[in-house]
Formats: sequence, C-alpha cells, structure tokens
Amino acid sequence: MTVLATPSTTKPALHERRIERLWRLYPNRMMAAVALLVYAVISYLTLAGAGPVRFRVDFTLLLQSPLVLQAHVAAAVITFAAGCVLLAGVKGRATHKALGYVWVVSMAVTAVSSFFLQSLNPGSFSFIHALSAWTMIILPMGLAAARRKNIAAHRKHMTGMFMGGLVIAGLFSFLPGRLMWHLFFAV
Repeated sequence: MTVLATPSTTKPALHERRIERLWRLYPNRMMAAVALLVYAVISYLTLAGAGPVRFRVDFTLLLQSPLVLQAHVAAAVITFAAGCVLLAGVKGRATHKALGYVWVVSMAVTAVSSFFLQSLNPGSFSFIHALSAWTMIILPMGLAAARRKNIAAHRKHMTGMFMGGLVIAGLFSFLPGRLMWHLFFAV
C-alpha cells in the first residue's frame, strides 16, 4: 500500500526555500527587484510598437508645471541624494546626524507635497498616496528610534522608507507617459 504525502507534510522545494531565505535576509533588495520587474513589464507593454526610445534632457515641462510639483521633485532629489550619502557613509557621527535631519525634512516635504498631486487618479488619491501616508507615520517613528538609541529599529524604518517611499515610488514616476519620463526620454 502506498501512502501519498499531504501538502502539510511535504517540504518546500529547494528553490522555494531559497526564495524564502532571500526575502528574509534581503527584503529591501527583493522588493526593489520585484518593483523593477513590474516596471519593466509595464514599460514594455506601454511602449510596444511606439518606436525607438531616445534619451534626452528637457526640463521645460517641469519648469512649466505647478509650484507644488516643482517642490515635490526638488525635495525628492534632495532626499535621494542625502539618502545615498547616508547609506554609504559612516553612521553615528555628527555628519550623519545633520544630514539625517536634512533627509527627514526633505522626505516629509516630498510626502506632504504628494497629497496635492493627483495626476494618476484625477480628483482623488491613488495607491502612491498610501506610501506617502505610511511615510508620514513611519518617519517620526524612525527619528524617535534614533533618539532612543534603538539603532536596529532606526535602520529598519529609514531604509524601508528610502527603498519603498523613495526608490520604488520614484521608479514608478518614470513610467512611460508620466512627467518624469518625458523629462528624460522621447519616442
């Protein structure tokens, strides 16, 4: 008599265990990889048959945009630059603390200004606004964790906001047809 294994008693396949381990060890990298894959698929489907895409820099659309959008883009660029320096630099020094406050203020400006931008869903909020709301909740928590010397929580909150609220949201602002895409690319 043969006994069939039930799903609850079988071990996951080796590749499934590896993927679970990667998610556990590198959640931000895996989140970025999935976002990049989704971005690539959406971009490919949007640009299919549109002709060759050329790189160019043309800031006239940004300069003609409303002031709130200009402030949002400026704050996002400052936040991204400061975040890269903070992630790459030595932690715990006076420079890290000072640049960290610049990062927190510019991240708050980026998140708050996004509530006034509703181009994805005119007249109402979109899924990106959920990231902004989450950022406004987690930002003070990350700052409080640093002040309490809870470095592990501080690192988790700030790195998560950098990846999710800035890098991934920023990546999707470069989808074909959106303003940031038109600043740097043409068909």
